[in-house]
Amino acid sequence: MPRKNPLVIGHRGAPGYRPEHSRSSYELAFAMGVDAVEPDVVATSDGVLVVRHENEISGTTDVAEHPEFADRKTTKRVDGQALTGWFTEDFTWAELAALRCRERLPQVRLSSASFDGAQPILRLVDLLDLVREGSVEHGREIGVVLEVKHATYFSSIGIELAPLIERDLRASGWADGELPLIVESFESTVLSRLRERGIVASYVYLIEAGGRPYDLLVAQGQHALTYKATVTPRGLDGLVGAVDGISVSKKMLLARGNTIVDDAHARGLKVFTWTCRPENAFLAAEFRGSGGKAAYGDYESEWGVIARTGVDGVFVDHPDLGVGFFRG
Repeated sequence: MPRKNPLVIGHRGAPGYRPEHSRSSYELAFAMGVDAVEPDVVATSDGVLVVRHENEISGTTDVAEHPEFADRKTTKRVDGQALTGWFTEDFTWAELAALRCRERLPQVRLSSASFDGAQPILRLVDLLDLVREGSVEHGREIGVVLEVKHATYFSSIGIELAPLIERDLRASGWADGELPLIVESFESTVLSRLRERGIVASYVYLIEAGGRPYDLLVAQGQHALTYKATVTPRGLDGLVGAVDGISVSKKMLLARGNTIVDDAHARGLKVFTWTCRPENAFLAAEFRGSGGKAAYGDYESEWGVIARTGVDGVFVDHPDLGVGFFRG
């Protein structure tokens, strides 16, 4: 049965208030009442999983200010896109541990940027321990929604993410179903590999508003199913038994006349959506207000449209606003 109220998931912690994926971002999310938090994982050269939204880290760390790492700046193609910067796979964990987190969007989130330089990067094992401790401290079970990033790319350079994820989940006691775990990715192949390894979790397929998943594009070229085709009734039929749910761009749920949630629920699939943010910069055009990109627009009206679809989970950057709205 669908939940009466959707799960409220702290997207990278509470990045509306603290630099994303920092310890204080997660601790604030726990204190604000989230049901779960969402770490993204990428790998180092020595096989350590670190919590970063991307393997290119110039926007979320102070790496550019470290002269000893200046020669690591390079250009790579990741999931078909050319990116220039510094990449986690070119560093050991000991080297990355010297870096500090910073706000990705300082023009929009000036207050969060005031915390730049204060905290180191977390490893996945650090984050899993932090959530366990937060559950005890706040007296409620807090889940983890683990997003696997760029698995096909990492595989192409000789780093297989699935065994590293299994290693860390088992070492931290998160692999056997005792603690609430969801694993998600834009690439279904890595979800299958983790399921085959016996990781007890709910498996959720992330869906962009456009394009094709990179793993299928590499394997099948233009024959690969598009994301849009994946959420048609026929596409959803193909997911039954392979995953437990989908997580779609909110643009899809805001589109008039869409029946994604009802179609998925009819097939026993859960539906999450990302990302509910109050600032004008991120709202659909009809919900934006005055005051510029950083000002809050009519986010409650946008979120109301999303809530009325019957969605099972929402990713939020401001957990206090998300809890206040979606737990009504």
